[in-house]
Amino acid sequence: MKILVTGGAGFIGHNLALYLKKRGYDVIVVDNMENTTPRALSKLYNAEIPVLQGDVRNKFFMGSIVKNIDIVIHTAAYISVDESFEKPREYIDNNAGGTAVVASTSLKQGKPMIYISSASVYGNPVKTPISEEHPLNPLSPYGLSKLMGEKIVEFYGRYGLKYVVVRPFNVYGPGQSNTYAGVITKFITRACNKQPLLIHGDGLQTRDFIHVDDLSRLLEQVIEKQPYGMILNAGTGCPTRIIDLARLVIKLVGGDVDLEYTPPRPGDIRDSWADISRAREILGYKPQITLEQGLKTIIPELCSESV
Repeated sequence: MKILVTGGAGFIGHNLALYLKKRGYDVIVVDNMENTTPRALSKLYNAEIPVLQGDVRNKFFMGSIVKNIDIVIHTAAYISVDESFEKPREYIDNNAGGTAVVASTSLKQGKPMIYISSASVYGNPVKTPISEEHPLNPLSPYGLSKLMGEKIVEFYGRYGLKYVVVRPFNVYGPGQSNTYAGVITKFITRACNKQPLLIHGDGLQTRDFIHVDDLSRLLEQVIEKQPYGMILNAGTGCPTRIIDLARLVIKLVGGDVDLEYTPPRPGDIRDSWADISRAREILGYKPQITLEQGLKTIIPELCSESV
């Protein structure tokens, strides 16, 4: 089976492409190279995965590629929440506009599409764990752009597009770009440099951290079982307190590192974790990588970069 991964030189995209390649799939990557890293490109080239440079908003470029593949996994997107407030137009144009071209091209070529959305579409949870039926109320232009992408995909679905929408929660893993570093990357980098870990608020807020390989495993199950028309959460179903994450990072990195508490950030969500019962029932999905195991896969790389 030939799979196209858009945004395949980004964090999630290149890890997904490498995972699928190892699983025996024929993988092609498309990326505009705007936010890739030398590490990602090196890994892709070493795995002999073709990397095509281009913009997913170019319908002629996308049409020439999609006609020769079996399924599209659309990960291409700008992903910085903070930056999206500074550049809302660019985020909506790139994320929603790009999704419109990928979805319409996939429909025209008769190819299924898996759209990688985001848990940010939920906004401030009214109930946890968060199921796929939770109200959608994004709190940032980034979240809005991902929700618009979902609506675009669903729209083309009414005209025959076979699609699945996947909403990842807090994804982490090897090769995560420092440009869009999450709390895990920041904690590890500071711990490696013997700097205090900064905790906004009391540290009791919770998040659902899913390793990129577990996300890739779920996407492989989507490819194989084809639950078209579905929306699926991608998480672990287990909340982790930020204070516990900090302590685990300090334990694994080693050394005497302090915790430093700062005022809560305006707009920060208090608790967020996924209800993954739908993915479990439909796909047989079960996350396999514990947080401690996952952190061990990235600490050596991040610490070597911090020296």
